[in-house]
Amino acid sequence: MRRTLATAWAKRWVKIVAMLAAGFVIAVGAFWLIFARDLPSVDQLRTYEPPLPTNVRGIDGAPIYSYARERRVELSFAEYPPLLVKAFLAAEDKTFFEHHGVDYTGVAGAVVDYVSKLGTGRRARGGSTITQQVAKNLLIGNAYSPTRKAKEAILAWKIENALSKQQILELYLNQIFLGRNAYGVEAASHAYFDKELNELTLPQMAYLAILPKGPSNYDPFRDTDRALERRNWALGEMAKAGFITAAQRDEARAQPIGAISHRMPKFESVGGYFVEEVRRQLIGKYGETARDGPYSVYSGGLWVRTSLDPKVQSYAAQALRDGLLRYDRGRGWAGPLRHVSFEGDGWLGALITSNVAVNYNDWRAAIAIARDGDAWRIGFANGQTGELPRDLAQMPVRGKGGTAFAAIKPGDILAVASEGSRFALRAVPKVSGGFVVQEPATGRILAMQGGFDSSIQSFNRATQALRQPGSTIKPIVYSAALEHGMTPASIIVDGPFCVYQGARLGQKCFRNFGNSRGAGPHTMRWGIEQSRNLMTVRAAAQTGMTNVVGLMKTMNIGDYQPYLSYALGAGETTVMRMVNAYGVLANQGRWHAPTLVDFVQDRHGKVIWPENWRACDRCNMPDWDGKPMPRPGIRGRQVIDAMTAYQMVHITEGVIQRGTATVLRDLNRPMFGKTGTNSGPTDVWFIGGTPQMVGGLYMGYDTPTSLGGYAQGGTMAAPIFKEFAAKAYDGLEKLPFRAPEGIRMVRIDRGSGRPVFGAWPSMGDPKASVIWEAFKPQSEARRAPRRPEAEPSAAASAAAGPRNQPNDSEFLQRQGGIY
Repeated sequence: MRRTLATAWAKRWVKIVAMLAAGFVIAVGAFWLIFARDLPSVDQLRTYEPPLPTNVRGIDGAPIYSYARERRVELSFAEYPPLLVKAFLAAEDKTFFEHHGVDYTGVAGAVVDYVSKLGTGRRARGGSTITQQVAKNLLIGNAYSPTRKAKEAILAWKIENALSKQQILELYLNQIFLGRNAYGVEAASHAYFDKELNELTLPQMAYLAILPKGPSNYDPFRDTDRALERRNWALGEMAKAGFITAAQRDEARAQPIGAISHRMPKFESVGGYFVEEVRRQLIGKYGETARDGPYSVYSGGLWVRTSLDPKVQSYAAQALRDGLLRYDRGRGWAGPLRHVSFEGDGWLGALITSNVAVNYNDWRAAIAIARDGDAWRIGFANGQTGELPRDLAQMPVRGKGGTAFAAIKPGDILAVASEGSRFALRAVPKVSGGFVVQEPATGRILAMQGGFDSSIQSFNRATQALRQPGSTIKPIVYSAALEHGMTPASIIVDGPFCVYQGARLGQKCFRNFGNSRGAGPHTMRWGIEQSRNLMTVRAAAQTGMTNVVGLMKTMNIGDYQPYLSYALGAGETTVMRMVNAYGVLANQGRWHAPTLVDFVQDRHGKVIWPENWRACDRCNMPDWDGKPMPRPGIRGRQVIDAMTAYQMVHITEGVIQRGTATVLRDLNRPMFGKTGTNSGPTDVWFIGGTPQMVGGLYMGYDTPTSLGGYAQGGTMAAPIFKEFAAKAYDGLEKLPFRAPEGIRMVRIDRGSGRPVFGAWPSMGDPKASVIWEAFKPQSEARRAPRRPEAEPSAAASAAAGPRNQPNDSEFLQRQGGIY
């Protein structure tokens, strides 16, 4: 054997063959080491899920917003119009259905082109098939090198073995970048033409098909001639391939590109603060990008159902803005919304990238371009320009003097409104506030407005601003008193009240709003209706501040020390927490966490939040099946006694009827609420509502500053709520607050709190001397031996009717309930 091998090796041709074989093995090994080693597996393409935006829906299921950094809509191959697919094949890969991932003729041409351009600094043409582009875009990146091209070819071969041609095309058409932040053909159709794919014309399809080579090279406005030339080339390639006829080609070539300059907003601007708060919550739970997990906000393709009611949101936003403008009117111009720099004609890009908009009535955001005599030339985000004359910008500059017209500088972004063919300057109020509306039975937030405009002021005052709630805390204080033995008819002295705070702080004496003197002994109801500070601190002291702040903590208002000043609203909290606390009162003492998100689904429709979510299987039945109506389970916990909650609601209905919020009385529906004004006064509040919907707001400067001595919750905040309520409650059934089991309704004298046996309440007179009061069992006042001091007041006696009146139950049934 050895002799045979030696004889063969002595022959020259054997040595040559052996050397060639060894060289081939070495070449294959080197090729594997350089190109094929560590290539990503193509198996991941079988389950590839492109980054998709998160879509947000309102309470009715209608889309309201989308969180996206890459605009993309994922479609199946069958959903793409066949003619569109042919347009891309003609422009990108005519032999796609014939090769196995690599077009060797194209590769050879690309190699020759690469060699000819070495040292010139110019980039050679790619020569990549659609399959190679899928490999490049999804697996190995876009580095410019021969090594990447070789890896691309190897992967393309593997992809063709793993996927069908249709699957490859689906990946390509969903993933390819086509400019204007559009990834995929469906997104590009909207970005360039604001159309669905099935609405595109032949020339529009051909235009989209030329964009993969470089969207910036074929801009329909900046490079119109180049774009038309390339589009017409694509139409010619379609005709050569037999995809269209010559007549169709010629007719299409005669058409303009027809692209839009900018896409109209997909959703009506509503709930900016609401959707931003939802975004914060989602990012906190799932992360921001694909690196954070499969359900990230900007890549996970989530479907989010929220509790936002667009109508209620628009009413709340309009009411708060109108109120802020009323207060701020005549106080001067506070300056531009923002200032940006630009050179030459670059104002449009500077304005768009500033991301400033104004969404109030007919107001618009504009950038000051240049001053021409007695007018400023201003520009808008749609590319149009206008004129801001001196006479329509004459408001004084706040705190500085001079006119706004003289203070404007190029690059200032302004709020303006149309007045005929010209524009007038508008002042965004410096004072701000927050407004929240909630469904008390579930805790769902229906509306949230955290300032004048989220595009101008991103700080959400509804959830982030810690403010002193003033007298709106008093119903919580008195609820603690009711829990610990007091009744609505308990007599509390409205008089001087001082406490010794130790040697360092000395004696602290409290006082009523406006330094008014005490009015003597009165019922708890009267103290709440008239918002008497001295009665509140006295009730808190009798109840024990440990119990008072304990209830505030239980209701998630805040965690405070047991100091009496907290009984008057000195502790900081947010509008949303206060509205939720009032929702507890309206919901018979049952607490729900305030929620903005009903549920979250992944891209496949599976509910991933809340955990252990269960659908209401019988809620969507076409017909009644004869069984009890299905009711979705509602979670919550009882934080105060249901009777206590109803007593406080019943008392604060009196705030609307004859207290500090009588401005709301003519809404003519069962409603409870409480106004608030804190020290300064720096903030004014109102919180209240009906059994179906509770809302609340505050108004004040971000840096606490006095609103003026005349500012009160009843005169400034309550009218804002009234503007909202007049629209939001229109059409809602006028439901009374339902008394829980055990409540006893007793006729009492409103002034003294004593029971009345010979008179009946006048249901139409808010200031009637005899009223119905809610008592817990065995807590109501009893008939006393006949003594002069036990007699009803003169006014109550005058209201007495004949002796043969029906009993209380019959009277209430006849009257249809209690106010």
